[in-house]
Amino acid sequence: MEEQKVTPISRLGEFGLIDHLTRDFPLQHASSVKGIGDDAAVLDYGSKKTVLTTDLLIEGIHFDMMYTPLRHLGYKAVVVNVSDIYAMNAIPQQITVSLGISAKFSVEALDELYEGIRLACKIYGVDLIGGDTTSSLHGLVISVTAVGEADADALVYRNGAKPGDLICVSGDLGAAYLGLQILEREKRIYMEHPGVQPELNDAQYLISRQLKPEARKDVIRFFKEVDLKPTSMMDLSDGLSSDILHICKQSGVGCNINESAVPVSEDAYQTALSFNLDPITCALNGGEDYELLFTIDEQDETKISAEEAFTIIGQITEQDNGCFLVTKSGNRHALKAQGWVHF
Repeated sequence: MEEQKVTPISRLGEFGLIDHLTRDFPLQHASSVKGIGDDAAVLDYGSKKTVLTTDLLIEGIHFDMMYTPLRHLGYKAVVVNVSDIYAMNAIPQQITVSLGISAKFSVEALDELYEGIRLACKIYGVDLIGGDTTSSLHGLVISVTAVGEADADALVYRNGAKPGDLICVSGDLGAAYLGLQILEREKRIYMEHPGVQPELNDAQYLISRQLKPEARKDVIRFFKEVDLKPTSMMDLSDGLSSDILHICKQSGVGCNINESAVPVSEDAYQTALSFNLDPITCALNGGEDYELLFTIDEQDETKISAEEAFTIIGQITEQDNGCFLVTKSGNRHALKAQGWVHF
């Protein structure tokens, strides 16, 4: 009898696994405009297009209850989903929330979680319209699905970047990763010396970027105000290096990222050095910034050049040129997907 082949999931990685499992699922309905492969799916049910996305957060994988307040966790669970809707240049409308709950959580604890969900719903203007609950043998599992809408000609996908386009990001990068390093350090100290109070007063910005991130609804509003439509876009959840490679792969292009242009806050810069980390490496590979990475036509540069919220960090090139980080000294290093690894 021939021995059955066994392939570890880690060999494929997140996106390889998705491609593998969904390779034999062609779209069968005219209403399915965009399926698997972008920040969100796109459905056509009328004058506007419906945008749909879902995310799963698992205790011990995506969050640690030792330093994650339940209110912040509820808030973040909503934010990571509406961020995907904004990454399509769409507006979130509704969410559903499903929970797997272990016996260690009380009703009062879940009230705390839903306080955060309620606040996020208020700030981002979305309705909680349903969900499900079940028991869990191992901690807390949160699944949020977000629904949004947009005009068909407003939608932005990952596959529209073209040679000559400018690569842009909102905000600054690497802060969420460094906030996580601080929290993990304080956790280790507490485990070794129970009762020791954490030293977090000088790291509020970095910690907030990790525990309570914000989705960039202001960016989408700005695009509409100045009549700017990016040629491609996605949110920065896995890290700049990984995410720009997704855009380049789906658009069939290459890129040059300028090291000196990548925005890193002073707090993040100094904290990286204190951990003996390279600040640019944290910005490239840290993940969970939930800023928007987008490309624009060169002719639209004047529409964002005066805005402090945006930084032009590079340019799209021909595919044959490859994807590179151009250092301050002018050296070129091939970009590698070294951000968050899901498996």
